[in-house]
Amino acid sequence: MLESSQLSILFCDSEAQKELRERERERAMVSGDLYALDFDGVLCDSCGESSLSALKAAKIRWPSLFDQVDSAMEDWIIDQMHILRPVVETGYENLLLVRLLVELRIPSVRKSSVAQGLTVESILENWSQIKPTIMSEWSENRDLLVDLFGKVRDEWIETDLPTWIGANRFYPGVVDALRFSSSEVYIVTTKQSRFAQALLKELAGINIPSERIYGLGTGPKVEVLKKLQAMPQHEGLILHFVEDRLATLKNVIKEPALDKWNLYLGTWGYNTEKERNDAKGISRIQLVDISQFSKNLK
Repeated sequence: MLESSQLSILFCDSEAQKELRERERERAMVSGDLYALDFDGVLCDSCGESSLSALKAAKIRWPSLFDQVDSAMEDWIIDQMHILRPVVETGYENLLLVRLLVELRIPSVRKSSVAQGLTVESILENWSQIKPTIMSEWSENRDLLVDLFGKVRDEWIETDLPTWIGANRFYPGVVDALRFSSSEVYIVTTKQSRFAQALLKELAGINIPSERIYGLGTGPKVEVLKKLQAMPQHEGLILHFVEDRLATLKNVIKEPALDKWNLYLGTWGYNTEKERNDAKGISRIQLVDISQFSKNLK
């Protein structure tokens, strides 16, 4: 017959085992993956739409500059915008690029000190230094440009939604990967949320709740990632962040609090061969192609 002290030990052991099993069951319930996905350059190729919208907005912001711009030059500008897309972090920068391209071709309208002798290749290499210079020399305000760019898009959507939708495309395979994903999926983008949500709904036929889309104005991406990993419902999930901008991934690496995130550079997005080669030398960053990305997401 067991003494009371032995019964007490057995009872305590039983309770401890029960608690351990409960914790294991809870861990099993939350095991899985969370994907934080950039939008432009990872899910959607919006370069055609953003370039056309920027051209429309630039004509409104600087009408006199476009007196000498004919349709042939407009076509050239749009072509160059596709080449320059990797430097764009936030949409309003497209307006700056359009004006700078006009200054490259028409010396008489130049107001910036950087335009003379500038090439498309040098813009690609030096945009981070060029942007603050032209913003200052043109006396431009970031918030006003953001607002104008958004209004031009809104007007295009209101007056001709099919054409606006048609100027965008989702990359092959990503729509099905999103639709059938068993992972927790969030959109983390510098695009204004309403445009990302509209494209997901109208072009991809996918309804992602607005609380899962962190767009322009919700804070830097590093802060959004911190917020996502701190949510109680995400405890125990494996964290993945997929981006097409190497600079953004480098910013994440600088944050010790984000060490748990698996980082991926999408090779199909808006990045250059040089950036992809640079990423190969960074141990935290994995290069992923679109086929593997779609498989991972499912």
